[in-house]
Amino acid sequence: MKPLRSAMILAAGRGERLRPLTDHTPKPLLEVAGKPLIVRHLEKLADAGFKQVVINHAHLGEQIETTLGNGERWGLEIRYSDEGQGAALETGGGICKALPLLGNAPFLVINGDIFCDLEYARLRLPEHSLAHLVLVDNPEHHPAGDFVLEHGKVLAEGAPRLTFSGIGVYHPRLFAGCEPKPFPLAPLLRQHMPAGKISGEHHAGYWLDVGTPERYRLLNRKLEDGTGNQS
Repeated sequence: MKPLRSAMILAAGRGERLRPLTDHTPKPLLEVAGKPLIVRHLEKLADAGFKQVVINHAHLGEQIETTLGNGERWGLEIRYSDEGQGAALETGGGICKALPLLGNAPFLVINGDIFCDLEYARLRLPEHSLAHLVLVDNPEHHPAGDFVLEHGKVLAEGAPRLTFSGIGVYHPRLFAGCEPKPFPLAPLLRQHMPAGKISGEHHAGYWLDVGTPERYRLLNRKLEDGTGNQS
Protein backbone atom coordinates (compact mmCIF):
# COMPACT_ATOMS: atom_id res chain seq x y z
CA MET A 1 0.00 0.00 0.00
CA LYS A 2 1.59 3.23 -1.17
CA PRO A 3 1.61 6.35 1.03
CA LEU A 4 -1.11 8.86 0.22
CA ARG A 5 -0.04 12.12 -1.39
CA SER A 6 -3.34 13.83 -2.27
CA ALA A 7 -6.02 15.05 0.11
CA MET A 8 -9.28 16.95 -0.03
CA ILE A 9 -10.68 19.22 2.65
CA LEU A 10 -14.46 19.61 2.56
CA ALA A 11 -15.06 23.30 3.15
CA ALA A 12 -18.27 24.11 1.27
CA GLY A 13 -20.70 23.92 4.18
CA ARG A 14 -22.75 26.99 5.02
CA GLY A 15 -22.25 26.59 8.77
CA GLU A 16 -25.87 27.33 9.67
CA ARG A 17 -25.48 26.03 13.23
CA LEU A 18 -22.55 28.38 13.82
CA ARG A 19 -24.37 31.54 12.80
CA PRO A 20 -23.87 34.45 13.29
CA LEU A 21 -20.15 33.58 13.32
CA THR A 22 -20.41 32.29 9.76
CA ASP A 23 -22.51 35.12 8.32
CA HIS A 24 -19.40 36.97 7.18
CA THR A 25 -16.66 34.35 7.63
CA PRO A 26 -16.68 30.90 6.01
CA LYS A 27 -16.70 28.17 8.63
CA PRO A 28 -13.20 26.81 7.77
CA LEU A 29 -11.67 30.23 8.44
CA LEU A 30 -13.06 30.53 11.97
CA GLU A 31 -10.10 30.75 14.32
CA VAL A 32 -9.52 28.33 17.15
CA ALA A 33 -6.94 29.57 19.63
CA GLY A 34 -5.74 32.19 17.16
CA LYS A 35 -5.44 30.03 14.04
CA PRO A 36 -8.05 29.16 11.38
CA LEU A 37 -9.23 25.58 11.70
CA ILE A 38 -8.44 24.84 8.04
CA VAL A 39 -4.86 26.04 8.53
CA ARG A 40 -4.46 23.43 11.27
CA HIS A 41 -5.56 20.79 8.75
CA LEU A 42 -3.08 22.06 6.17
CA GLU A 43 -0.22 22.03 8.68
CA LYS A 44 -1.02 18.46 9.66
CA LEU A 45 -1.21 17.35 6.04
CA ALA A 46 2.13 18.98 5.21
CA ASP A 47 3.76 17.38 8.26
CA ALA A 48 2.38 14.00 7.15
CA GLY A 49 4.01 14.26 3.73
CA PHE A 50 1.04 15.22 1.60
CA LYS A 51 1.81 17.33 -1.45
CA GLN A 52 -1.48 18.14 -3.18
CA VAL A 53 -4.62 19.41 -1.45
CA VAL A 54 -7.99 20.15 -3.04
CA ILE A 55 -10.41 22.40 -1.16
CA ASN A 56 -14.02 22.75 -2.21
CA HIS A 57 -15.92 25.86 -1.26
CA ALA A 58 -19.20 27.66 -1.79
CA HIS A 59 -20.38 30.21 0.80
CA LEU A 60 -17.87 33.10 0.88
CA GLY A 61 -15.41 30.83 -0.89
CA GLU A 62 -13.36 33.68 -2.29
CA GLN A 63 -12.22 34.43 1.26
CA ILE A 64 -10.79 30.91 1.50
CA GLU A 65 -8.82 31.30 -1.72
CA THR A 66 -7.56 34.75 -0.74
CA THR A 67 -6.46 33.60 2.71
CA LEU A 68 -4.80 30.31 1.74
CA GLY A 69 -3.49 31.09 -1.74
CA ASN A 70 -1.66 28.36 -3.62
CA GLY A 71 -0.41 26.64 -0.47
CA GLU A 72 3.29 27.28 -0.98
CA ARG A 73 3.76 28.63 2.55
CA TRP A 74 3.06 25.08 3.80
CA GLY A 75 4.93 23.36 1.00
CA LEU A 76 1.63 22.28 -0.55
CA GLU A 77 -0.05 22.71 -3.89
CA ILE A 78 -3.63 23.82 -3.21
CA ARG A 79 -6.29 23.67 -5.88
CA TYR A 80 -9.89 24.75 -5.46
CA SER A 81 -13.20 23.23 -6.47
CA ASP A 82 -15.66 26.12 -6.61
CA GLU A 83 -19.24 24.94 -6.11
CA GLY A 84 -20.73 28.41 -6.50
CA GLN A 85 -23.25 30.08 -4.25
CA GLY A 86 -26.22 27.88 -5.13
CA ALA A 87 -27.36 24.59 -3.64
CA ALA A 88 -24.63 22.65 -1.88
CA LEU A 89 -23.41 19.49 -3.59
CA GLU A 90 -23.25 17.62 -0.26
CA THR A 91 -20.32 15.34 0.53
CA GLY A 92 -20.75 12.86 -2.32
CA GLY A 93 -21.40 15.46 -4.98
CA GLY A 94 -18.57 17.66 -3.72
CA ILE A 95 -16.02 14.86 -3.96
CA CYS A 96 -17.35 13.79 -7.35
CA LYS A 97 -16.97 17.31 -8.76
CA ALA A 98 -13.39 17.47 -7.48
CA LEU A 99 -12.28 14.11 -8.91
CA PRO A 100 -10.52 15.66 -11.95
CA LEU A 101 -8.29 17.57 -9.51
CA LEU A 102 -7.53 14.54 -7.32
CA GLY A 103 -5.99 12.17 -9.84
CA ASN A 104 -6.26 8.41 -10.24
CA ALA A 105 -4.73 7.25 -6.95
CA PRO A 106 -6.47 6.85 -3.56
CA PHE A 107 -6.87 10.11 -1.67
CA LEU A 108 -7.67 11.29 1.84
CA VAL A 109 -10.79 13.36 2.56
CA ILE A 110 -11.23 15.39 5.75
CA ASN A 111 -14.30 17.30 6.87
CA GLY A 112 -13.18 20.87 7.35
CA ASP A 113 -15.19 21.31 10.55
CA ILE A 114 -13.60 18.61 12.68
CA PHE A 115 -10.58 18.52 14.98
CA CYS A 116 -8.74 15.24 15.50
CA ASP A 117 -5.36 14.08 16.79
CA LEU A 118 -5.14 11.21 14.30
CA GLU A 119 -1.80 10.88 12.48
CA TYR A 120 -2.65 11.17 8.78
CA ALA A 121 0.70 9.79 7.62
CA ARG A 122 -0.17 6.22 8.55
CA LEU A 123 -3.52 6.10 6.73
CA ARG A 124 -3.71 3.76 3.75
CA LEU A 125 -6.35 2.21 1.55
CA PRO A 126 -6.19 -1.57 2.04
CA GLU A 127 -6.04 -3.74 -1.03
CA HIS A 128 -9.49 -4.56 -2.46
CA SER A 129 -11.13 -1.71 -0.51
CA LEU A 130 -12.90 1.17 -2.20
CA ALA A 131 -12.95 3.22 1.00
CA HIS A 132 -11.34 3.16 4.43
CA LEU A 133 -13.21 5.02 7.16
CA VAL A 134 -11.96 6.33 10.49
CA LEU A 135 -14.60 5.71 13.16
CA VAL A 136 -14.73 7.21 16.65
CA ASP A 137 -16.70 6.68 19.85
CA ASN A 138 -20.20 8.10 19.68
CA PRO A 139 -20.31 11.68 20.98
CA GLU A 140 -23.12 12.91 23.20
CA HIS A 141 -24.82 14.68 20.30
CA HIS A 142 -24.82 11.50 18.15
CA PRO A 143 -25.37 8.58 20.53
CA ALA A 144 -26.78 6.17 17.92
CA GLY A 145 -23.60 6.14 15.83
CA ASP A 146 -23.36 5.44 12.10
CA PHE A 147 -21.69 2.12 11.33
CA VAL A 148 -20.38 -1.11 12.81
CA LEU A 149 -16.71 -2.10 12.66
CA GLU A 150 -16.16 -5.86 12.50
CA HIS A 151 -12.76 -7.45 11.77
CA GLY A 152 -11.60 -4.36 9.90
CA LYS A 153 -14.73 -4.11 7.75
CA VAL A 154 -17.41 -1.43 8.07
CA LEU A 155 -21.01 -2.65 8.12
CA ALA A 156 -24.30 -0.78 7.94
CA GLU A 157 -26.18 -2.94 10.44
CA GLY A 158 -25.41 -4.46 13.82
CA ALA A 159 -23.93 -3.39 17.14
CA PRO A 160 -22.04 -1.83 18.79
CA ARG A 161 -22.09 1.18 16.54
CA LEU A 162 -19.46 3.87 16.07
CA THR A 163 -19.55 7.35 14.54
CA PHE A 164 -17.93 8.24 11.23
CA SER A 165 -15.28 10.84 12.00
CA GLY A 166 -15.41 12.66 8.67
CA ILE A 167 -11.97 11.26 7.82
CA GLY A 168 -11.71 8.66 5.08
CA VAL A 169 -9.53 7.33 2.30
CA TYR A 170 -11.24 6.74 -1.04
CA HIS A 171 -10.41 5.17 -4.37
CA PRO A 172 -11.71 7.11 -7.37
CA ARG A 173 -13.49 3.92 -8.49
CA LEU A 174 -15.92 4.38 -5.59
CA PHE A 175 -17.41 7.28 -7.53
CA ALA A 176 -17.61 5.53 -10.91
CA GLY A 177 -20.60 6.82 -12.83
CA CYS A 178 -21.33 9.65 -10.42
CA GLU A 179 -22.33 13.12 -11.55
CA PRO A 180 -21.40 16.42 -9.87
CA LYS A 181 -24.86 17.00 -8.47
CA PRO A 182 -26.03 16.95 -4.83
CA PHE A 183 -25.87 13.52 -3.21
CA PRO A 184 -24.75 12.27 0.22
CA LEU A 185 -21.78 9.94 0.66
CA ALA A 186 -23.27 7.47 3.16
CA PRO A 187 -25.65 5.65 0.76
CA LEU A 188 -22.79 5.12 -1.69
CA LEU A 189 -20.68 3.60 1.06
CA ARG A 190 -23.52 1.36 2.25
CA GLN A 191 -23.98 0.10 -1.30
CA HIS A 192 -20.51 -1.48 -1.20
CA MET A 193 -20.52 -2.74 2.40
CA PRO A 194 -22.14 -6.15 1.73
CA ALA A 195 -19.25 -7.03 -0.62
CA GLY A 196 -16.68 -6.11 2.04
CA LYS A 197 -15.34 -3.21 0.00
CA ILE A 198 -15.47 -0.67 2.84
CA SER A 199 -12.79 -1.11 5.49
CA GLY A 200 -12.24 0.92 8.62
CA GLU A 201 -10.48 1.51 11.90
CA HIS A 202 -11.38 2.81 15.34
CA HIS A 203 -9.60 5.96 16.51
CA ALA A 204 -9.73 6.19 20.29
CA GLY A 205 -7.98 9.56 20.55
CA TYR A 206 -9.39 13.08 20.61
CA TRP A 207 -12.02 14.04 18.05
CA LEU A 208 -14.54 16.86 17.95
CA ASP A 209 -17.16 17.95 15.44
CA VAL A 210 -16.82 21.74 15.62
CA GLY A 211 -20.37 22.26 14.38
CA THR A 212 -22.05 24.37 17.06
CA PRO A 213 -21.11 27.48 19.05
CA GLU A 214 -20.83 25.35 22.20
CA ARG A 215 -18.37 22.89 20.64
CA TYR A 216 -16.48 25.74 18.99
CA ARG A 217 -15.98 27.33 22.42
CA LEU A 218 -15.02 23.94 23.85
CA LEU A 219 -12.22 23.50 21.31
CA ASN A 220 -10.95 27.01 21.91
CA ARG A 221 -10.76 26.34 25.64
CA LYS A 222 -9.00 23.02 25.07
CA LEU A 223 -6.32 24.54 22.86
CA GLU A 224 -5.86 27.68 24.92
CA ASP A 225 -5.41 25.53 28.02
CA GLY A 226 -2.61 23.68 26.24
CA THR A 227 -4.39 20.34 26.30
CA GLY A 228 -4.79 20.07 22.50
CA ASN A 229 -2.58 17.82 20.43
CA GLN A 230 -2.01 20.14 17.46
CA SER A 231 0.13 23.24 17.27
